Amino acid sequence: MYYAGIDLGGTNIAAGIVDENGKIIESMSIPTGAERDFRDIVRDMAELTESLCKKAQISEDEIKAVGIGCPGSIDSEKGICEYSNNLNMCHADIAGEFKKILNLPVYIENDANAAAFGEYQINAKGTKSFVFVTLGTGVGGGVIINGEIFRGFNGVGAEMGHTVIRTGGEPCTCGRKGCWEAYASVTALIRQTREAMEKHPDSSMHKFAKEEGKVSGLTSFLAAKEGDKYAKAVVEKYFEYIAEGITNLVNIFQPEKVVIGGSISKEGDYLLNPVKDFVGKYDYNRYMPKAKIEIATLFGDAGIIGAALAAKAAQEK
Repeated sequence: MYYAGIDLGGTNIAAGIVDENGKIIESMSIPTGAERDFRDIVRDMAELTESLCKKAQISEDEIKAVGIGCPGSIDSEKGICEYSNNLNMCHADIAGEFKKILNLPVYIENDANAAAFGEYQINAKGTKSFVFVTLGTGVGGGVIINGEIFRGFNGVGAEMGHTVIRTGGEPCTCGRKGCWEAYASVTALIRQTREAMEKHPDSSMHKFAKEEGKVSGLTSFLAAKEGDKYAKAVVEKYFEYIAEGITNLVNIFQPEKVVIGGSISKEGDYLLNPVKDFVGKYDYNRYMPKAKIEIATLFGDAGIIGAALAAKAAQEK
């Protein structure tokens, strides 16, 4: 039997047919068109699932369930997106609308929780406590305890990007100031890079930004690796911001494993080692076993795999 996993993002809808072991058989993606009515987006997701079945040469009857990872506040039991600012959704009955087009069991999960569940199932299954952090446009993630996604009593728990690491600091999109997301997201890194470039017109960051055609999350990394001292300062401070938030998570949960995902995590040990050093120094735990901190392995597939396996887990309850 197979499961359909759908990662609904603000820019693209990525979907795949996934087997019971979490292997993607076929995958496709299409633009989201986030400004549209949610019913139009749901129709596209259902039609994308149908197209995937044809591409994989399987019948819809072989799809045991559909899992959808959606940004925002999700009522998983009812299949409703209560609110998503990225998709202009409010009290959107995603599961109900999907079933009108494709009559299959549908399970909705927060997108960061789905990605966390995917990484957990593939790389950390069996651990009693697991934290996944994704660094992208914002800072998101999920917490898995005893094999279950931690959602809080109301379904919106583990919004780790909106914990404050600098009181009165940089403004965050949530309305607060000093949130972790305002310092450790790739969006924040781009802002920090631009600020450094304005102060230092002789920095090689300008050269790399010109080559890329823009200031990106890679600009300061590329210049730092070339030896630019101003870029090194940006990158080292950015690592510290990441590590501050992870230290908080470790002190709260003392998880067996923390996994860092998102596009910037592809920097691998260059990012991982200084973060591990910082957390090791400031983790409150001194004498008991330490949390393992690792880089994610699924990257862009985590949301698809996690949504599919979350649907599988829900059916098996």
